[in-house]
Amino acid sequence: MEFLDLAAILLVLAAVFGYLNLKFLKLPTTIGIMLIGLLSSVVLLVLRDALPLVPEAAGRFVESIDFNKTLMEGMLSFLLFAGALHVNLGNLLDQKRLVAIMASFGVVLSTFLIGGAAWLLFPLFGFGVPFLWCLVFGALISPTDPVAVLGILKTAGAPKSLEAKITGESLFNDGVGVVVYLALLGMALGGHGDHGMNGAGDVAKLFVVEAGGGMLWGFLIGFAAYFMLRSIDNYQIEVLITLALVTAGYRLASHWHLSGPLAMVVAGLMIGNQGRSFAMSERTREHIDTFWELVDEILNAVLFLLIGLELLVLDLTGKALAVGAILIAIVLASRFVATSIPVILLKGRREFSPGVVRILTWGGLRGGISVALALGIPKTIEHREVILVATYVVVVFSIVVQGLTLKPLVARVVREGDEEEEPTISSA
Repeated sequence: MEFLDLAAILLVLAAVFGYLNLKFLKLPTTIGIMLIGLLSSVVLLVLRDALPLVPEAAGRFVESIDFNKTLMEGMLSFLLFAGALHVNLGNLLDQKRLVAIMASFGVVLSTFLIGGAAWLLFPLFGFGVPFLWCLVFGALISPTDPVAVLGILKTAGAPKSLEAKITGESLFNDGVGVVVYLALLGMALGGHGDHGMNGAGDVAKLFVVEAGGGMLWGFLIGFAAYFMLRSIDNYQIEVLITLALVTAGYRLASHWHLSGPLAMVVAGLMIGNQGRSFAMSERTREHIDTFWELVDEILNAVLFLLIGLELLVLDLTGKALAVGAILIAIVLASRFVATSIPVILLKGRREFSPGVVRILTWGGLRGGISVALALGIPKTIEHREVILVATYVVVVFSIVVQGLTLKPLVARVVREGDEEEEPTISSA
């Protein structure tokens, strides 16, 4: 099927599902669209025997979409830039140590905790998944998804300092998580293929080049765009400059094997802060904000629609679903440990209320990135399906259950007087 045909069908479905959600369900747009997509998929699966042609056609349509390529090489750059564009750099820098620890050490720790637990769990259900592939699963499910997190936080009403923690971590741990995933995938593939890792030197090089190079590249293109924006005052061209920054910047990062996600985050922070303050007129700021908010909303709608429809092509079994259900608790427990340790380490510099860990744990949503990375595992790997199903179960629970209950949790913590206090000592 041609690209324009796929795009047309997806946009029509997203628009119709969005309308139905707004008219009847009245849930947050992304969650509502995903739920309607899930329900539609379930209905089609139930009708598989009675009306086989319709479910089969729907399944072929979903299979024709390369979810991994669509998200990782297309939509993600726009979503990350749009998300970072509205992050206050001052608030983020105030939480820099906590964000840095959670986005690096926290991701690695969570990877090994989840991977180790999965290695013990899989054999109990008859799945002989090797330890390295369990670590691959741990790596792809550990990063919180900035797309899901930012979408929910818009309506959660979290205190600014807490919002900065969750937002900053989700933006940066995405890039770190992808690098960890690529390193472990390379080792699991035994040094073969595009991601082959032959030793610790290759892994270290991957981290330095991908993560460090990606952030440096983001700074350079962000500075270049800032210089151009500052030298003119024409909102049409300035919007075009930001669009060119994202499309060309991300593609070049991928071509040079740099972290495109981290590049987009850094560039978005520069344009959204220095660019907004010193390089844009009020009229330009309004148009750029409106443009990128629309891009963010439209792509979010399509992404969550795809997550819902992905159910049509999964090889669902009772054992795989049971493993996924247990892994929900394991992922949450690992998230709790990975957030508690940084808070404990920094308590000498900052004061934290108990509610911080609670909200950071529950607010660490998994989303489309985890599904895309799971789909990126080569189809020749026999453990791929159980990893994919387990990932999908965790992601759906995270978005639906955690996403819908995050706002009430934040409200309750605030109401109880359990919200995070401002630091009384030096900034972290």
